[in-house]
Amino acid sequence: MKRILAMLALALAASATQAQTIRIGEMNSYKTFPAFLEPYRKGWQLALEEVNAAGGVNGRKLEVISRDDNGNPGDAVRVAEELASREQAVLLMGGFASNVGLALSDFAKQRRIVFLAAEPLTDKLVWEGGNRYTFRLRASTYMQTAMLIPEAARARKKRWALVYPNYEYGQAAAAAFKKLLKARQPDVEFVAEQAPPLGKLDAGAVVQALAAAKPDAVFSALFGPDLAKFVREGNTRGLFRGREVVNLLAGEPEYLDPLKDETPEGWIVTGYPWADIASPEHRRFLDAYRARWNDYPRLGSVVGYTSLMSVAAALKKADDTDTEKLVAAFKGLPVGTPFGRITYRALDHQSTMGAFVGRLAKKDGRGVMVDWVYREGIAYLPPDDEVRRLRPAD
Repeated sequence: MKRILAMLALALAASATQAQTIRIGEMNSYKTFPAFLEPYRKGWQLALEEVNAAGGVNGRKLEVISRDDNGNPGDAVRVAEELASREQAVLLMGGFASNVGLALSDFAKQRRIVFLAAEPLTDKLVWEGGNRYTFRLRASTYMQTAMLIPEAARARKKRWALVYPNYEYGQAAAAAFKKLLKARQPDVEFVAEQAPPLGKLDAGAVVQALAAAKPDAVFSALFGPDLAKFVREGNTRGLFRGREVVNLLAGEPEYLDPLKDETPEGWIVTGYPWADIASPEHRRFLDAYRARWNDYPRLGSVVGYTSLMSVAAALKKADDTDTEKLVAAFKGLPVGTPFGRITYRALDHQSTMGAFVGRLAKKDGRGVMVDWVYREGIAYLPPDDEVRRLRPAD
């Protein structure tokens, strides 16, 4: 009898503790994209520790229940259902690949639960496929491509070749680049396109095909291992010699660091020059991250940290875990980040987080970004009327 009573007391205590915490469901492709997502996990863990050390949100501690989605839309939806139903998460955050993000967004709409898409870059997430319950942190594919256009147009190259992974992100990046550059430089020609499957780049064949088209410049949306293969084969075959190259994401430490002294100098890229950002908010983040992890941050670290801080800010503003109150709280929500203050737009649920644009160089045997500038996201969004036409009514 005493044992039963003791077990009952423990169960009641656990139940009371759970009632006092706010459970956040988090899912991501940790095994599939570890270069970005291990730092991402460290980022949200740091933010979680900071929030809870400061007393939590409105007197309640936050608890993150994290799952791996295997980089697969079907698995991601299954995990999301588990987090929402069994784990009683009040909202969801995470996602990496665009196709997974779209699947989770649709789940959020059907299940009527808030989903903060941390990393997926697809424009459809907030425009054509946008819904009441989905918000997105990072600057989208369109936004980051638009940030590169001024430099691409300034180069005045007429013949461009394109290479990109053949899924939503890559297709959207290529389409945006062609549309935006053509608007700035009407005489531009696109003389070749290569769209290999993600993670299955045949670098020799791709580089040979691009070189055969004799382009003046190359636009690339490759990242991760595909980018490394492309760089090495392109260096070997001289593809980049005398040509302007523009590459989304290549300045992110996750993808730049493995190249080391193979880093192609002069490329125009988006990325994260973490060692040179001197703003007070970034310095505070950098010091805290190094103290906690004995490592320097990657862009994933900033994304993870800001995702959790965004969730905490929404919960604080809502002063409730009710879904509709959280939706209202996210609309127009200001959040302090390592890059400065951002806002989640009420119009389309896109945050105004920007990105760094610069050129690649080598320093002490490793790749770095130089001549960089931070471009505010709000300046690289389509006009509001165009967004309204794209986005279905909530």
